[in-house]
Amino acid sequence: MRTLILASTSRYRRSLLERIAPPFETVSPGVDEAERPGESPRVRALRLSVAKAQAVARKHPKAIVIGSDQVAAFGEHVLDKPGDEATCHRQLSALSGRTAHFYTGCVVLGAEAGINFEHLDTTVVTFRELTDTEIRRYIAREQPFDCAGGFKVEALGITLFERIDSSDPTALIGLPLIWLSSALRKAGYLLP
Repeated sequence: MRTLILASTSRYRRSLLERIAPPFETVSPGVDEAERPGESPRVRALRLSVAKAQAVARKHPKAIVIGSDQVAAFGEHVLDKPGDEATCHRQLSALSGRTAHFYTGCVVLGAEAGINFEHLDTTVVTFRELTDTEIRRYIAREQPFDCAGGFKVEALGITLFERIDSSDPTALIGLPLIWLSSALRKAGYLLP
């Protein structure tokens, strides 16, 4: 089996991949994630997924590399990782009673093996009406400053929603495992 590399240092993606994959390595892709003028959130998610996989594959051409990125959007407005409490509060307040889209790109690339699979998952999240007190309480307990949109669906963040529409619930956390399992099987990995 070829070495499997996750082109990410995200603890969330690592934890997800550990659920399904054989032993793998993680490598920081070192990709500039800046938004390009006129670029839609969905295009950005797939572009960055490809760029991350390619950056690592150039250094490890014999390996199979997984690149992934997620872009959260409220309309065409990108919801980045908030980074701090005030930004997180503003994002969640703006999302109260509204719908956001989470675009999760995923690429499996094997330069030497001629493997190139690409996927873009779209998850639609409808937030319930949130009070200022609920938002503050949530932020104090969860501190989701490193998560797109400012919440962790796999934890207390689930209480913020009215509904989630997705073909792959793990995509919202950062890595679409249903699609990835299929792509890895096609790449020759023995998964159940």
